[in-house]
Amino acid sequence: MDRNSDKYIPAFSYGFLTPFYDFMMRWAARESAFKPKLVEQARIEKGHRVLDIGCGTATLTILIKKAHPEAEVIGIDGDPKVLQIAKSKVAEAGVNIALDYGITSKLPYPDNSFHRVILSMVLHHLTRENKVRSLKEAFRVLKPAGELHIADLGKPQNALMYPPSLIIGRLEEASDNVRGLLPKMLLNAGFVQVEETTKYMTIFGTLALYRARKPWLKMKVKSDNG
Repeated sequence: MDRNSDKYIPAFSYGFLTPFYDFMMRWAARESAFKPKLVEQARIEKGHRVLDIGCGTATLTILIKKAHPEAEVIGIDGDPKVLQIAKSKVAEAGVNIALDYGITSKLPYPDNSFHRVILSMVLHHLTRENKVRSLKEAFRVLKPAGELHIADLGKPQNALMYPPSLIIGRLEEASDNVRGLLPKMLLNAGFVQVEETTKYMTIFGTLALYRARKPWLKMKVKSDNG
């Protein structure tokens, strides 16, 4: 297997920029608009198990838990430095959230474990191969009829969004996003009812929200002949 296939790309491509991640997300990515919308879109219910993949500094993870205190919320990230920041923020917020270390393409959870899986600003960091793996992993850990909710870079919705989309595509593995291929990749991973729900203009380009569902398990019915 190609050793680069599991390469982890830090926030904004370079590890030294990690301390500035929260500031840039607030200022440049319209975080205060799209993250509450993503939580609302997920329609989380009492007793749900929710996984925030690539939770970063846990801003969204904390938001989910505060909005739905009776849900079990878990965050996972592959950057130890980011997880340390996340743990401090969770402690300061006084919420009960589990934070795990792991990569998106090989999640350390059993099949059919979660009612909701969230992927926020993660996929454009990944190579195409790891995008595919990560979506298949999200599918695997979701319960039947569970939902995947994504916020990430998308196809530019107007001429103003093309220049920043092209620039960010050179810095990170965002070309599939900018070309509008995420819905097709979700369908190929086995999801149904795939839809793009909302778009936002940001200095990074178009940011889009997506929703997809894992189908109910198909029961095999044996015939009278065996």
